[in-house]
Amino acid sequence: LVVVSVSLRPSDSLYSTSLNLIPDGATLAAYRTILTERPFLLWMRNSVLVSVAVTVFGVALASTAGYAFSRFRFPGRRPMMVALLVTQMFPATMLLLPLYVLLRKLGLIDSLLGLIVAYTATVLPFTVWTLKGYYDTIPRDLEEAAMVDGMTQFGAFVRIVLPLARPALMITALFSFMSGWSEFIVARVVLSSRELATLPLGLEGLAGTFQTEWANYSAGSLLVCLPVLALFLALNRFLVAGLTLGGVKG
Repeated sequence: LVVVSVSLRPSDSLYSTSLNLIPDGATLAAYRTILTERPFLLWMRNSVLVSVAVTVFGVALASTAGYAFSRFRFPGRRPMMVALLVTQMFPATMLLLPLYVLLRKLGLIDSLLGLIVAYTATVLPFTVWTLKGYYDTIPRDLEEAAMVDGMTQFGAFVRIVLPLARPALMITALFSFMSGWSEFIVARVVLSSRELATLPLGLEGLAGTFQTEWANYSAGSLLVCLPVLALFLALNRFLVAGLTLGGVKG
């Protein structure tokens, strides 16, 4: 509510201590400024490209890796699963240096592709474990019946397992999208060009050394929230199903 109030304040009332949601002389000037006088749409385009790419790659890789861990027994399976789980113990800041070195050797520093690779690598351990656990609740008999009818293992996975795992896939997609949409620290290290800035980097640029554009900052923060809110509302029924399916057996 405070952010909403600050975004509506006129420039001469930014430091007011009033708690009114709608301030005196409320104006939408900050929204007009952030959309027309700042490269907000460029920041949003970059964030959308990165987030959508991370979502696509994250879901594609996690869905197949989770299925392999759930259905097949192969040498090194348990150590690999433990290794995926252990990676969740380390904060992102500990990975910045090795991540930067790897991306630099690959020539991906200061590029959106490098950011996509970094984000995809960081979301995979969690998403693989999530989907593996959901696949475990789907009876193998369904796949075996499909293969008896002439399907291949891959065909049974695509046409039987994936549709049944739709709630888990949606949760995975949402988590992957959020990881790319709101992350700041890795983007700050990987990207240096202003034209490649994502929304968190762009908003951070509004905070100057001697003065901060608080109204523009607040307006931009609220605009950043809108796509995420829309995504949550669109996927709400899948999120509810993902939390309840598999909890009851009959």
